[in-house]
Amino acid sequence: MDTEDVRLAVYDTFAHQGLPPSTAELADRFGVPAGAVDEALRVLASARHLVLDDAGAVVMAHPFSAVPLGFSVMGASTLWWGGCAWDSFAMVHLLRWEPEVLVATRCPGCARPHAWNVTRDAPPPGDQVAHFLIPSARMWDDVVHTCGHQRIFCAEGCVDDWLARTGNTRGYVMDLPTLWRFASDWYTGRLDRGYTRREPSAAADYLRSVGLSGPFWGLS
Repeated sequence: MDTEDVRLAVYDTFAHQGLPPSTAELADRFGVPAGAVDEALRVLASARHLVLDDAGAVVMAHPFSAVPLGFSVMGASTLWWGGCAWDSFAMVHLLRWEPEVLVATRCPGCARPHAWNVTRDAPPPGDQVAHFLIPSARMWDDVVHTCGHQRIFCAEGCVDDWLARTGNTRGYVMDLPTLWRFASDWYTGRLDRGYTRREPSAAADYLRSVGLSGPFWGLS
């Protein structure tokens, strides 16, 4: 079966219903055995289009998540789990029918709640900062763990408190405008047929264009 058809079906269901289709639903949709769907999902996961759990079910199709990782994203009539700070801010840019989304989370440092109306027009106001724990070269070692540690904190003081409490090493800290710029065009095309991931050189150019630099991102 055509793996691109399967990828589009997963993304379309995530985008409009907030959760991915099951293997049985995909098999019924395409009129094929469940084993054929399982194989297509494995191919897509090996190409990093999807993330599967140990049972072969879809856990993530960036920027969408089937499990809570610290963020909720609310549109006009659909509620999603945001895969991380990056993914949550990216959703309004990908879901062009949504004029804005409400992104909500809690600071991992002090548990204070935060929410922003995120649009495509400009970054939301706020002095909060995003902290990315895992360097880019290791992000796909355990991508669910990585996404679960791309969080938004009240301020750098809360980042420091959390690092001291958890014993983690400081990663990369950015303000909300940088996070918004970073998220704005990263997932462009993921809902379209024939989407291909950026080549490393193009990804590096994109990161520099939004103000990210340094070895954390694999940039010299």
